[in-house]
Amino acid sequence: MENDKLKKVIEAAKQYYLLDYNQSDIATNLGVSRPTVSRLLQIAKEEGIVQIKIMDPTEDSEQLSKELERKFGLKKAIVASIPEYDDHIIKNYLGEKAAAYLQGTIKDGDIVGVTWGTTLYHVAIELKQKFVKDVQIVQLKGGVSHSETNTYASEILYLFGQAFNSTPLHLPLPAIVDHVVVKQAMQADRHIKKVLDTGRKANIALFTIGPVKSESLLFQLGYFTDEDVEMLRENAAGDICSRFFNEDGRIVNESLNERTLGIELAELKEKEQSILVAGGAHKISGIYGALKGKYANVLVTDQFTAKFLLDRLP
Repeated sequence: MENDKLKKVIEAAKQYYLLDYNQSDIATNLGVSRPTVSRLLQIAKEEGIVQIKIMDPTEDSEQLSKELERKFGLKKAIVASIPEYDDHIIKNYLGEKAAAYLQGTIKDGDIVGVTWGTTLYHVAIELKQKFVKDVQIVQLKGGVSHSETNTYASEILYLFGQAFNSTPLHLPLPAIVDHVVVKQAMQADRHIKKVLDTGRKANIALFTIGPVKSESLLFQLGYFTDEDVEMLRENAAGDICSRFFNEDGRIVNESLNERTLGIELAELKEKEQSILVAGGAHKISGIYGALKGKYANVLVTDQFTAKFLLDRLP
């Protein structure tokens, strides 16, 4: 290509793609006709001077979803495309995605078990009413504590009940007690037993990962001794339903686990839909451990967390 013509091609491309001039303005600036500008822009693309790349976040998310399903043997992976790797933003986007997924799959007669916390609260507030019959909503783990920190347990159950025309079953107990005999006494109560049994029968379970850090909601409720906290920091990757496990998905403290009220991790493996909603830098190890332990068969996460999980070996 002649040097003069190349200069015109480049100048036309710069004015059109970088300066946002229209073709008539470029024609005037270069002293050529409008059809000539159109040809110059076409040459710019053909010669590779201009390369157009369309970033489709949905396409990237779909590919990540397929890779997650393949690597971890999931029934379904849903990846939200988030604009920033920020915990509050992540919860907003994941809440919307998880709520949409649940509303698309829930049917008459389903029993839905839910946990508490800010992530589940974001799911709950995104739910819209769906006319289904004989759906039961049940709390999967205790949430009563001496702390003033809000677990959102009541709000979550209320919003789930409103969405699916159901009166939810509350589990008015602490998540963890001091002695196994206290737990056994509580479980012997026929009303508590009914709630726990309904949780075991639930065909859908919706839960998140609790990170092992002092700012985590569970750590603010006053359940743990200093020794408990130290042990968990050294060994645990995260918790589901207040049951702590390592990156291989194995329970890290049997004594603590035996004092925990609510659904067992092994029972989550039997659910038709065991839905884990989690994302963010502090939860990567916990999510990985949960997927390794096969506690979830559906994952709702963000694209950054998805990439970190896929990069982990094996």
